[in-house]
Amino acid sequence: MKLLFAHGWGFDRSFWQPLAALLSDFDSVIDDRGYFGAPFAPEVDGAYIAVTHSFGTIRMLTDPPPGLAGVVAINGFARFTAPLGQPGVPVRVVEHMIRRFGQSPAGVLASFHQQIGGTVPEGKIDADLLRRDLLRLRDARAPLPKVPVISLQGGQDPLLPGPMRATTFEGGDVRRIESEAGGHLLPIQDPELCAEAVRGLAGLLT
Repeated sequence: MKLLFAHGWGFDRSFWQPLAALLSDFDSVIDDRGYFGAPFAPEVDGAYIAVTHSFGTIRMLTDPPPGLAGVVAINGFARFTAPLGQPGVPVRVVEHMIRRFGQSPAGVLASFHQQIGGTVPEGKIDADLLRRDLLRLRDARAPLPKVPVISLQGGQDPLLPGPMRATTFEGGDVRRIESEAGGHLLPIQDPELCAEAVRGLAGLLT
């Protein structure tokens, strides 16, 4: 079973290095949205598992390459902002980021990474692309996958509210795993747990 990695907003392909190293026995490819350098949209031949992080889950599920057999969504979601009466991040949070982004893209990125305990990748910022994807983060809703999903969440995630983590992908074939002490960067904070989830799904699909 092949793996296709998709990172979240404000990251690049280097984000996956700790987890990819633990899964080096798999045939895998890693995309790069192009926020800090040249984009890379790899082609996948045959069946694969999408291993996604945060906004990378929406990116992948909105237009998955043919052959999608399963998803390991790490700190992932099908919708980020809160619909009326449903759990999610308040729309005003993203709108505030969008307003600030027009004045200081680097400042917004730094604040975002500080909130989640991350580090801004090196490279020249593609501010237009980052802003367009902020708008997608505010508005987009990915279709419910028709394949098995493992939703791996951090119990101490500073970005995603608990009710949102507990209900994302509801109505689908979803298995939920929570890292009680984990935050929003589980592929870095607990790559062993993430690798175990990937191997578990691969075992079910092969």
